[in-house]
Amino acid sequence: MSVDRRPLARRLLVYQAERFPLLQHGPLIAVFTFSAVSYSRVCRGASGFVPAGRYILGAVTSIFFFLLLRIFDEFKDAGEDARYRPYRPVPRGLVTLPELRNLGLILALLIFGANALLMPRMLPAIAVVLLYMALMTKEFFVRDRLKRHPLVYMISHMAVMPMIDFYTTGLDWIVADVSPPSGLKFFLAVTFLNGIVIEIGRKIRAPQDEEEGVETYSALYGMKRAALAWGLLLVVTWGSAVMASDIAGYGGIGIGALSAILVVCCMPAILFLRTGSSRHAKLIETASGIWTVGMYLTLGGVPMIARWIGV
Repeated sequence: MSVDRRPLARRLLVYQAERFPLLQHGPLIAVFTFSAVSYSRVCRGASGFVPAGRYILGAVTSIFFFLLLRIFDEFKDAGEDARYRPYRPVPRGLVTLPELRNLGLILALLIFGANALLMPRMLPAIAVVLLYMALMTKEFFVRDRLKRHPLVYMISHMAVMPMIDFYTTGLDWIVADVSPPSGLKFFLAVTFLNGIVIEIGRKIRAPQDEEEGVETYSALYGMKRAALAWGLLLVVTWGSAVMASDIAGYGGIGIGALSAILVVCCMPAILFLRTGSSRHAKLIETASGIWTVGMYLTLGGVPMIARWIGV
């Protein structure tokens, strides 16, 4: 393996562009954070939004959480990447694992330090997220057993998603020191299921696109079963989202919006089942992202904006 001799800052800039493009992911995570806070406030009948400074710190913390997940994945997947994916940053020598470990420690310290200073009530939620991420890196010390059960493996890793949204919704109710909103359990269920939708959606491929050493759900369970499972997950997530919207008080409008998103996002799976083409497999991944953004905006972002403009 050749070692890249460029300055670390320059190499990390290339690393983020390849593995975690901030200009792409940052705004999306900020929107998700806004929607999570908005849902909490709407659901519990609180007026207005949280202070801008609190929201900005929460959004940056959320971005750092997801960046840490990417960094932890580099350690978790180091062996497989070296064997099957030598083009990735670590195996090709762009960055080293010790350098990423140091970056991860800096991010964790920034998260703890900033929140301890400005939102100390959020520290227990942060500690749970970071501890769970650390356990994920170690594959909960049962790596071989998890690898033999791909669905259990996926569920164990997606559990971190509602933990992150427990933090983002908590920017409202935890800081305010009040009881959690009544619809929180359904909102967190949507978060968990959306994580699975994205995970399965990005790992459905046409037969000609399967790669050795890359574990996809289409390879494990067959193209048709994987696509059908993905579509079924959309329906289950839709059900949880309908419950969350109903509790928040906009059931009729919410059901209409969520149903429209469901119909649109199911189309790529139907087309893929008919054609098995690479293009339609890629559309499933795209639809997973559209679905997730649509869910969050419908449940939190749009109702809060509607409040602001008096609709």
